[in-house]
Amino acid sequence: MPDRSTPSPAKMPAWRPLLRGLAHRCPACGRGKLYARYLKQVDSCAACGAPIGRIRAEDGPPWLTVLILGPFLAGLTFISARQESLPIWITLPALGAFAILAVLMLLPRIKGAIIGLLWAMGGGEPDDSEAG
Repeated sequence: MPDRSTPSPAKMPAWRPLLRGLAHRCPACGRGKLYARYLKQVDSCAACGAPIGRIRAEDGPPWLTVLILGPFLAGLTFISARQESLPIWITLPALGAFAILAVLMLLPRIKGAIIGLLWAMGGGEPDDSEAG
């Protein structure tokens, strides 16, 4: 049976749910899993019953992932193009594979952090429009 004694977002500093989201854990209690699959959120936390499925990160995680990785990968591409030690037919596929792996690793962590911040701001609480 879920423990319903988790603190409300107002009683907790905002950095705590953010770090819990980065760790793929429930932003409310830190014990339950955040995802059922790669990026599919659970409907509610198995440990505390927090309605995690109501929190919608929407386009924020992909946008922030591109904002973080874009300049880094552009710089890495520029530096590797200036080096003459490796041929371009090796460098570009290697950078492409690195970019794909970086996105696949970073995207769920950023989504978890955004879900944690939204939960800290009251994003998981039902509003009046859902009552009717």
